[in-house]
Order: sequence, then C-alpha cells, then structure tokens
Amino acid sequence: MGDRRLSRQSGYRPARFVLPIALIRLVLGAVLVGALIVGGTVFRVWQVARVDDRAKADVVVVLGAAQYDGTPSAVLGSRLDHAARLWRDGVAPVIVTVGGRRVGDNYTEAQAGLNYLTSYGIPAGAVVPIGEGRDTLESLRAVARRAGPAGWRTAVIVSDPWHSLRSRTMSDDLGLTAWTSPTRSGPIVATRTIQARYILRESAALLDYRLTHAPAGAFGTDLG
Repeated sequence: MGDRRLSRQSGYRPARFVLPIALIRLVLGAVLVGALIVGGTVFRVWQVARVDDRAKADVVVVLGAAQYDGTPSAVLGSRLDHAARLWRDGVAPVIVTVGGRRVGDNYTEAQAGLNYLTSYGIPAGAVVPIGEGRDTLESLRAVARRAGPAGWRTAVIVSDPWHSLRSRTMSDDLGLTAWTSPTRSGPIVATRTIQARYILRESAALLDYRLTHAPAGAFGTDLG
C-alpha cells in the first residue's frame, strides 16, 4: 500500500523490462530462417522421392533392410525386385547388395539379397554382395571402398522413395556419383499416413546428417 501511495504522490512508475526491437527482429529472423530450412528440406525429400532416374550406370546399389534367416523382409524384397527389373532393362551390368548382420543372424542382408536375386534368375556373376554396415552410411562407405578397385564411378541407388535424397547425398559425399530409382511398392509406401511419417523422419535425419555426417540411429533403426 505504501508503494502505491508513493507512486500516486510522486509520479513514480516502476521500470518495465522491454526487449530491444533489434533483439526481437533477430529472434524472429532466426525462427523464419529455421522454418525455411526445415520446409525446404521436407520439400526436397518429397521432390527427389518422385524422381525415377534410370540412366545407365556402372552398378545398381540395393540398400539393405531386415532379413529373417536369409529371407528378405517385405521392405528388402521390394527393393530387390526393383533392382532386378533395372538389371533386366540394362541400366547396369552389376547389382550390389549391401548390409551386415545383426547379433544372432546367420546371414547378412547382402547375402540374403544375393540368394533372393539368384533364385529369381539373376546370374550369380551379376551380383556383388558387400556384407558390411549396420546403417546406410556404413554400407555406402563399404561400397565406396570397393568402387575404386572395381572401376565403379556411377551408381543407381535403389531404396524407398523417402530415403532417396539422403542416400544420394551420402554417396556423393563419398565420391561415388549417384542417382536414384526408388521402389514404388512395399510397406513404406502403403498408405499416405505412413508416407507422411517417413517424409518427416527422413527430413530430420537428412538435416542431422548435414550437421554431423553421422548415421540416423537416433531417428529409428528402420531409417539407417
């Protein structure tokens, strides 16, 4: 009550903290730039997912996914089927299957891919299994190490649509020129809800990769 009386009698007003206009503009600008970066990344993930580039290359690289005692999961099977069609269309003379094994597995993802392809008529000599890597980055590093001695300079990467931009970016960073021909079948493209979820997750994983150059383990093991 005493403070109020003093204020009325003397004209005193308590000081108010006011943010400088420059600081407000800085914060709003940072928020706007962040929104543009995130929105642009989501758009690019969606845009590249729609591209099916079947230009001829040295190899078709099939990115790994789960396998069960040598039998590819539905996700991996869809990728392998698409790679086989590309090979038959003459896109590349060699299919490279990649992916290591998890604890307790009898087969690597690469071996499961080799067995699947040869069982459907692809000659064994046209398939090169590289059974390394627990995620996309490790697998592509293994492919890049093999590329020089094997004379591979270009690759068509086969994965799910939303994975295309991140895998292509990684491949280019590793010195292997790549473009993408994603599969249009399988569980990851089954519904619009699933598609939207994977677009957002892949966008986050791509932004993280560009900052850290690390794999996307924090965003789910199914992203890689």
